[in-house]
Amino acid sequence: MPLGEFGLIGRYFQCAALEQAGGHAKVALGIGDDAALLDPAPGCHWVISTDSLVQGVHFPDHYSPDDLGYRALAVAVSDLAAMAAAPLGFTLALTLPRVDELWLQGFSAGLAACAAEHRISLIGGDTTRGPLNIGVTVFGEVLQGRALRRSGARAGDLLCVGGPLGEGAAGLAVVLGQDLPATLTGSERDYLTSRFWRPRAQCELGAALAGVATAGLDISDGLLQDAGHLARASGLALHLRTTGLPHSPALQAWPAALQLDWMLRGGDDYVLLFTLPPEQAALLERWREQGWAVSVIGEAAVGEGVWLDQQPVGGADGYQHFKESTHD
Repeated sequence: MPLGEFGLIGRYFQCAALEQAGGHAKVALGIGDDAALLDPAPGCHWVISTDSLVQGVHFPDHYSPDDLGYRALAVAVSDLAAMAAAPLGFTLALTLPRVDELWLQGFSAGLAACAAEHRISLIGGDTTRGPLNIGVTVFGEVLQGRALRRSGARAGDLLCVGGPLGEGAAGLAVVLGQDLPATLTGSERDYLTSRFWRPRAQCELGAALAGVATAGLDISDGLLQDAGHLARASGLALHLRTTGLPHSPALQAWPAALQLDWMLRGGDDYVLLFTLPPEQAALLERWREQGWAVSVIGEAAVGEGVWLDQQPVGGADGYQHFKESTHD
């Protein structure tokens, strides 16, 4: 007998690995009713973000379903990390061209692996028939007044990044098999493939930045473009130095110019970009000792826009949806 919508939900998504991945006390009612119920902690704000993944736009046509399940949730959880929020729960809106139980088994396993890593429970969603589309809405919480926003940077702040840059773009090149260097090792290919399909949302670093960093966001569309978002929201200029950009050893097989372009304009890194008051600089070494590869890559200053090695940078450097459109 063909597996219907409710059988699909019950078999692949209404399971302990997904429903109980997060804090049980926060979810008063999960999957099974018309809507979920969450219990916010006193003195907290809810943080809510939605991501939609479209085949051929956000992920290649050739993929492993378990990698896709992991990535779909990880990129959404990264938005919670960018706001210094603790993950609570998520909903899944899944559109499928047909019921493929082998695909569903792999997809739900990857989804559950990411949910367990970030302690976030599946609390509801919807399934329907149509072209493959994955919609994930995540819910988190943060103490009132401690959310990390894009609009708080001040002149003189240090501009910092939470890890190496360019690995997401290099990983996509590996996944697509685009002119791979002969000197690229098997372990480097595996590492970069993992960085693309299984990015690690920096929730722990985001929590450490709460109440300390003045502004922040995650790098999803490229360093220059996302730095531009932060500069505009804070009403100042961000000055970056190429000499300070954290290099990944896994990129060394490619020409230096391409490495730099990936670090500046490549998307899918999902590391945090944040500003830190100079009097808090000592925290950087503490965070490095805790395993976070934080680096200072520039500073905030009076002015506007993004500057690279003392030269202004255009505002469209990075990935944009609908950028070919003639409409605003």
